[in-house]
Amino acid sequence: MKQLVLAGAGHAHLHVLKALAERPWPDVEVTLVSPYSRQIYSGMLPGWMAGHYSLDQCAAVLQPLLAAAGVRFVQDSVVGVDAPRRVIQTENCGEIAYDALSLDTGAQVELSSLVSTDATLLSIRPIEDFVVGWRRQLELFKQRGVASLAVVGGGAAGVELALAARYRLNRELGESKVWVKLVVGGGLLPGHGPSIVARVTKTLARHRIELVKGYASGCLSGLELRDGMMIPVDCIIAATGVKPATWLADSGLALAPDGFIAVEDGQKSVSHKEVFAAGDIASRIDVPHAKSGVYAVRAGPVLARNLNRALTGQVPQNYQPQKRSLYLLATGPKEAIMSWGRFSASGRWAWLWKDWIDRRFMRQYDINPTS
Repeated sequence: MKQLVLAGAGHAHLHVLKALAERPWPDVEVTLVSPYSRQIYSGMLPGWMAGHYSLDQCAAVLQPLLAAAGVRFVQDSVVGVDAPRRVIQTENCGEIAYDALSLDTGAQVELSSLVSTDATLLSIRPIEDFVVGWRRQLELFKQRGVASLAVVGGGAAGVELALAARYRLNRELGESKVWVKLVVGGGLLPGHGPSIVARVTKTLARHRIELVKGYASGCLSGLELRDGMMIPVDCIIAATGVKPATWLADSGLALAPDGFIAVEDGQKSVSHKEVFAAGDIASRIDVPHAKSGVYAVRAGPVLARNLNRALTGQVPQNYQPQKRSLYLLATGPKEAIMSWGRFSASGRWAWLWKDWIDRRFMRQYDINPTS
């Protein structure tokens, strides 16, 4: 009996579980290791913050899917990989051996410049911790009757979370009692076309979110920019860049220049043919692309096929990520901005489109759909 270990329950691994539920693989015992019993879909998190979704609507519950797939569940955190010995290390359950390994544990948020703040600091990862922190902070804001908040990070996540926070706090406290700033060090939406950058800039202004350009670090009053400007806030949401887990450096796996697992065509490790990786923990060295949930979702089907093929001695199938991706950015109310290459547009229709895509994505992991 061969041993397949799935480390992490990211978006790509959800599809592997779905494939196993539909057609079990003979003579393979599968183990999933994840610290949480559900997977919250990051694409719906801004909608949850804004109050459009319940948390249950945004989360895939693992147990029914695991039972249907015949997969053993170890609720624990991965803290190491010993690739030469073909074992992973967990925080509480010790070592788990594998014949094939797939890693989809995500990445960590780079917080080093912000930790010295006296403001409440909420990292967007792990999402489970962020959910708890945002709920607590929302209650504090409601008790105080005013809210002062900064989101640090100019990527799509920072934009969506700033707009979601502003919309929710406006509803709870009234627009005149809310101050939200978006602090961008490396520019707004780096890597995106000028059309969507201009549209997002106008949207932020319309919703009275101050766009602050500059690199920030934590200080007693909240944030301090490199030019000495102080930004006093009660809460900081960190949607900054990602960094690899420290244990990757000692894993024995080949790493890309950014410190994440170096993978090539088919999402396979460049150094170990029995190891695959997808999502933010992996970096494609043959066709580099942004670390985005869009790519993790698309990698799921090919990852499932290639894990099966690796266990049966077959050559992995090719997988070339798309050169451009559709982006649908939620803007707080039930509206969104759509971007495809150089083209962008916005409106309620874009939200309805995004809502339909997100709900359809979540339904495929509900083995007992009710709608």
